[in-house]
Amino acid sequence: MSDALVRNRYFDELTATPDLAWMGQNTNHIPAHPAVRAAMIQAIEAGEFNAYAPPLGFEALRAAITADLGLPEAEALVTEGGVNALALVCRARCKPGTTFVTTDPSWKWPLLFARQAGAEVIEIPIYDPACDYKLTPEALAAAVDARTAVIYLVDPNNPLGIRYTAEEIAAFATIAKDCGALLVHDCTYRDFADGHHPALRVAPEHSVVSVSFSKWLGLAGMRIGALVTPRALLEEFAAQATSVLGASVIAQRAAQAGLAVKAEWMAEVRRIDTANKAMIREAAEAIGLTIPVWPSHGNFLVLETGAAGLRPEALVEAARRRGIMIRQGTYHTARFGDRFIKVSTSVPTEWAIRLRNALPDITAEARTLNDLPPQF
Repeated sequence: MSDALVRNRYFDELTATPDLAWMGQNTNHIPAHPAVRAAMIQAIEAGEFNAYAPPLGFEALRAAITADLGLPEAEALVTEGGVNALALVCRARCKPGTTFVTTDPSWKWPLLFARQAGAEVIEIPIYDPACDYKLTPEALAAAVDARTAVIYLVDPNNPLGIRYTAEEIAAFATIAKDCGALLVHDCTYRDFADGHHPALRVAPEHSVVSVSFSKWLGLAGMRIGALVTPRALLEEFAAQATSVLGASVIAQRAAQAGLAVKAEWMAEVRRIDTANKAMIREAAEAIGLTIPVWPSHGNFLVLETGAAGLRPEALVEAARRRGIMIRQGTYHTARFGDRFIKVSTSVPTEWAIRLRNALPDITAEARTLNDLPPQF
């Protein structure tokens, strides 16, 4: 069976698992805000899905996205998920003879898109307490040159959960300008962090910002995100978009409703998320797992397995057998993936309790597992 079929069936089996606790993909499973549910239902009952949406997205949503970022002079291009926003950037800027510079770990799919376009991917290792698990301006400056087309920064970092200061973002922007690169600021997890600074605020001519509604608003299955660009660059990226008939109408109505209630919604989501993190941290440390980054500025935690003598893949399989989905580190990084598992925390409290209570049995069974099924 092909790898593509094996991977698809793996996730199909997960989605078919009754009462599965999804705690590995950073998705938000806290019940939706009533206003968001009402907006989707109203759009369905009005039959809005019978027609295509505008190719760049509904104007009201585009304006709400840039306002939310504090970037009223920028332009938002609504896409089918944040991943499509990043794919069109790679199509526009990456080609043979260029480099795409990012961190290790990072989010894997833009790296794939850059390679598909012919670029060389340069990964700067940051899984190291010596650099506080962060990219430094010095390390970035050493990795770029005249060939660099894109500098890709996930902030907060997925999976580590670190975030960058305004001063660090400004330093990265200066380096990008000096080498002629586009600074791509992936802000998927910005709403779980305090003091987040979109790169467009300091680099309004040579940066773009990608956003997603999958994580903070819980719309992963609706596929809705956006690329936010300087006005002068909008046409370049719009020309590479595959969503030429617009993103989902239902998803856009949900996103717009979500932005309208974001302050009250995120206050509750972050309250639950913070409590879940504390609960899982205590349970993890009690069985010998360690947490390299605390607090995490994303809706997830990295739990290191080495001190407990456990294989990440074995923990993932033992959890799956108990109806809990967590993620092995190799999904994010080949170089460091044998060190950790990742656990998502923007979930109902009952799921976090389920994981906490099951952790001792999960670790005990993980020590006995050798022949493991493929994991993705």
